[in-house]
Amino acid sequence: MDKKRTIVVALGGNALQRQGEAASEQQQRVADETVRQLLPLIQAGHNVAIVHGNGPQVGNIVLHEEAINTPDVPSLPLEDSGAMSQGLIGFWLQQAFHDAFMVNQMNNRAVSVITQTIVSLSDPAFQNPTKPIGPFYSEDEAKTVASE
Repeated sequence: MDKKRTIVVALGGNALQRQGEAASEQQQRVADETVRQLLPLIQAGHNVAIVHGNGPQVGNIVLHEEAINTPDVPSLPLEDSGAMSQGLIGFWLQQAFHDAFMVNQMNNRAVSVITQTIVSLSDPAFQNPTKPIGPFYSEDEAKTVASE
């Protein structure tokens, strides 16, 4: 007797946002492609859980926020931008699954869950942050951005 398995897929934020393809429509297309690759697992009777990163996406939101930062429209704090990116990526993936289920006449549903992590302010990891967010710049680009 076959056992139904839950397969956990780790999807990095950079997997959704390819180099030079930061537009929402482009990332949605990648989400669609990803779901098409995962669909056979679901059709075989398995559950699929996706955990994902959001570094490039949260970085883009932060850049947007900084670009409009005025006294009347202040930018959001980083944790809000993180939540926005989680929700957005969850929406893209959930929509891609919904569309794939409809096309394939499958009576399945997808859900997305926003997560939070409790941390200690005294955690020494805060002294040396290692998770990059946003775009990667060449040395010349970094100098230009730093001077602006």
